[in-house]
Amino acid sequence: MSDSLCARIEQYYAAVPLLFADAEEFGPLRLFVRKEPGTPYYGGPSHAQPIAESSGITTAADIARVRARQRELGVPEAFEWLAEAAPALRARVEAAGLPVEERPLMVLDPHHPVPPQPLPDGVTLRVLTADDPALPKALALPRLAFAEPSAAVGPAGPAELSAAAEELAADDTVEVVRPTIRAGHKALIAALAPDGTPLAAGHYHPAGGTTEIGGVGTLPTARRQGLAAAVTAALAIHARNHGVRTVFLAYAEDTVARIYARLGFRPADVTLLIANQPARS
Repeated sequence: MSDSLCARIEQYYAAVPLLFADAEEFGPLRLFVRKEPGTPYYGGPSHAQPIAESSGITTAADIARVRARQRELGVPEAFEWLAEAAPALRARVEAAGLPVEERPLMVLDPHHPVPPQPLPDGVTLRVLTADDPALPKALALPRLAFAEPSAAVGPAGPAELSAAAEELAADDTVEVVRPTIRAGHKALIAALAPDGTPLAAGHYHPAGGTTEIGGVGTLPTARRQGLAAAVTAALAIHARNHGVRTVFLAYAEDTVARIYARLGFRPADVTLLIANQPARS
């Protein structure tokens, strides 16, 4: 991956949480603190990351101070960073007792056309507005999709999705997300059954001409129909049509990476490291 591409991705990870959070600095670390309750960006933002322009070395004391502040805020003691940008940080985070997971990145070939993917009969794709009636269920869908990470068809279906959507409405997550959609900070696309039930969904948050596609998940009862690929392709097309030049994503399993490769994504030769970050797991 070129240095310029790496720099764009690093800058993106530093910039996009600030759409939804304030930043507090602890030596060479920056902690994002949510401005409002709810989860407008992945599971927070409430994670910490190295400050790109800092020349300081992260110490155990810096990590401990961030974790103490996260406990005070009542959020996960989470960290997220590019492995190549801070190669020594992993050992220090693991020494502090936090599990670190790897998420390789893939970037969309800028010259690769992304064709719409086929959909099952009766299923349609829709860019959801802030007032779309499908929004609560679309926001709840990843909770069910990622609770059962296997690609096999699972038991969770429309009834469980309705229950999860009611929980998100009760904790104000839906109301917090509506303004981010209106402001153009979040784009959400869902594959909908004929009755309007979201069967798969995903989103992206643009910043500075760059975006990461994330949260792509399929309702367990609707798996194995190509819905995730269709949503991912639709998100990439939508982002390009709205001025995004660099589109990338992270993956956890090789089977998923092969789907992305068929859409034109290529290995970015860089890895996102996440520590105790439930939204990324």
